[in-house]
Amino acid sequence: MRKFITGSALLLCMIGGSAFVQSYDLPKSVTRGKELYVTYCQNCHMEDGKGVAGAFPPLAKADFLKKQPVNSIITILLKGQSGEITVNGAKYNTPMMGLDYLTDEQVADILNYTYNSWGNKSAKAVTPAQVKKARQ
Repeated sequence: MRKFITGSALLLCMIGGSAFVQSYDLPKSVTRGKELYVTYCQNCHMEDGKGVAGAFPPLAKADFLKKQPVNSIITILLKGQSGEITVNGAKYNTPMMGLDYLTDEQVADILNYTYNSWGNKSAKAVTPAQVKKARQ
């Protein structure tokens, strides 16, 4: 009987404790990301995410975002991009400055907005913990 009570108490603690663990709120991140995108990304990639032909690659329906692992995209946002890339069949070779001065949450928010706008759709959130790990 004593083992049953102890086991039940432990189970209740685990269940009760898990109520305080919250998952990452993707919709709120996307909302914050839109504001950050306007400030830091829109000048090159445009409001509609279509970029500028021959200069700045599109983010809208971008096959590049689908082909690259999330960690690679995080690194590009943090450290910048140089050299030729191909996005949706078109070549781009304009350097992009890194945004490593942004917080982990800001970088995650921009990417969540990008991954969920202009025909892009991702149910999986980029988290500040992923960004922090990519910084190292």
